[in-house]
Amino acid sequence: MNFLMRFTILFALSILISFIATFLYRKVARTWGWVDRPSRKKIHKEPIPTMGGICLFLVYWILYFTGIPVQNQMVDIGAIFASSAVILLTGIVDDLVELKPWQKMIGILLAANLFYFFTDIRLDHFTVSILGRVEFNQFGYVVMMLWIAAITNAVNLTDGLDGLAAGTSIISLVTMGLVSYFFMDTTNVAVVVMIFLLVGVLLGFLPHNFHPAKVFLGDTGALFIGFMIATLSLNGLKHATFISLLVPVAILGVPLTDTIAAIIRRKLHKKAISKKDWGHLHHRFLHLGFSHRQTVLVIYALGIIFSLTALLYPLSSVLGVVILTMGLLFGVILFILSFNLLDREETPLRTIFRKLSNNETDEENK
Repeated sequence: MNFLMRFTILFALSILISFIATFLYRKVARTWGWVDRPSRKKIHKEPIPTMGGICLFLVYWILYFTGIPVQNQMVDIGAIFASSAVILLTGIVDDLVELKPWQKMIGILLAANLFYFFTDIRLDHFTVSILGRVEFNQFGYVVMMLWIAAITNAVNLTDGLDGLAAGTSIISLVTMGLVSYFFMDTTNVAVVVMIFLLVGVLLGFLPHNFHPAKVFLGDTGALFIGFMIATLSLNGLKHATFISLLVPVAILGVPLTDTIAAIIRRKLHKKAISKKDWGHLHHRFLHLGFSHRQTVLVIYALGIIFSLTALLYPLSSVLGVVILTMGLLFGVILFILSFNLLDREETPLRTIFRKLSNNETDEENK
């Protein structure tokens, strides 16, 4: 049996095993009291098993080490496993005692440093067709820390509604896998295998997590998924070009846009960046009257649009990349202003929309 056929079987098994394991984990979590209890700051009305990331972590790594032959595994897999374990422990502690944001960040950076110093994966330069090779030099370390911390936190922030973080992560990972396999100069099969195995595990978990959720990811799961996406995307950037840097940013357009908007919003209102609020994208959709499930599905659709845009980058000329990037930036700005993600009482765009709406109303009244 060739490796592709063997992995296809493993992928199918990962969905089934993850589904069954999550069902069993729900009972264990209730027995041990690992539940998220309702409060004024939460949407759910009854205690729900949480820390689903424990189940994801165990299923993923057990399947990886038992199902992938050693010769097909990543060279630095031990360090990747250890750093993901640090993230898992950070999430567990946060779910149990609710860490302060700076304490959580210490855990993320500890895992990021473990990944940096015990793997050969680096983001120390990238190539631009016009400028040639651009070196990060001593800033390469800082760039990697920022990359891992930003993506990990961005995914964590999307975990506000049932199935949102898991579903958007599946969309992002599938796109990453397709880009890594078909569009990279050198295909790293080991990375593609890790990406799609995580997709399989998440697909098995999602039916339990979709609205109405029977189990939550918790920070345990959201941090683990975010960290894995961040580190797996770095594997495709060993020989980074300007385009290959833009691809994962475009793929993760929804969580990154929401995160950037949250930082600006809190700064504008003179609040701490880490202070939670009700201004995130999913809150805006709920405020507009969308149901819980509709909100999640609309954000899935937005994630697919960003992902399709990312798939166009490797196929485009330099001019095409410039046009795509400008269009993407314009779309992001329009997106932020349209849904008032900055939480401003009045914005130029909203003023235009309001005037257009008033004009239409006046014409109808005539």
